[in-house]
Amino acid sequence: MGINTPIVPVSMDADFYIHELYPINFFGHTVYITTTHVCTVIIMLVIMAFTLVARGSVNKSIKQGRMTVLATICEMGVSMLISFVEGVMGKQMAKKFITYIGALFLYIFVCNTSGLFGLRPPTADFGTTFCLALITFVMIQYANIRYNKWGAFTELFKPIFLFFPMNLVGEFSTPVSMSLRLFGNVVAGTVLLALYYGMLPFFAKLGIPAFLHFYFDLFSGAIQTYVFCILTVTFVKNKRSA
Repeated sequence: MGINTPIVPVSMDADFYIHELYPINFFGHTVYITTTHVCTVIIMLVIMAFTLVARGSVNKSIKQGRMTVLATICEMGVSMLISFVEGVMGKQMAKKFITYIGALFLYIFVCNTSGLFGLRPPTADFGTTFCLALITFVMIQYANIRYNKWGAFTELFKPIFLFFPMNLVGEFSTPVSMSLRLFGNVVAGTVLLALYYGMLPFFAKLGIPAFLHFYFDLFSGAIQTYVFCILTVTFVKNKRSA
């Protein structure tokens, strides 16, 4: 006669799932407003509010003839962004893509670090990271066609015609690899923190989680933002020099 081993359920506090919040009938199919949608809207509103405040601070600095603290921070951020993009792409090419890279960097960084404020990072949802990677893929192919013209298509058949399938797969693997890299790193931190909060006793949740959030949300989030952006500018630059 076998021995029944009791199954110890994971605490309900260990919640790292995407929840369906509100159903919507869309052309005969039921789709849901999820926690990802809600957190994305919150983050977009925060970014919009920040940009409006920053714009007002810059305008105020121009009128008064002296820089405010926020305007100084914004100027430093923009200068670092320009140096970063120009360092990879060069000054002439950077002018066409610097706005996109700046918006991409700000959005991904805020998403990755939103766990510090109790939100579930939208980048912990593969749907978000894949859409970001698709936008970058379109930018890469736009640069490819813009700078190489028909060479963007003939390059797929080099060095010989038989390499076409491999070259084609290589092109379309870019958004998949970029999206999985960002998604995997962010969702790993989300799951580990949720398990920590849900499975350990109360006294273990005092103090220690601050260091975990610093690493998984802030440090790792900043690194993954940088990696996604550096891959974007590198891939676009490589298409021009192809």
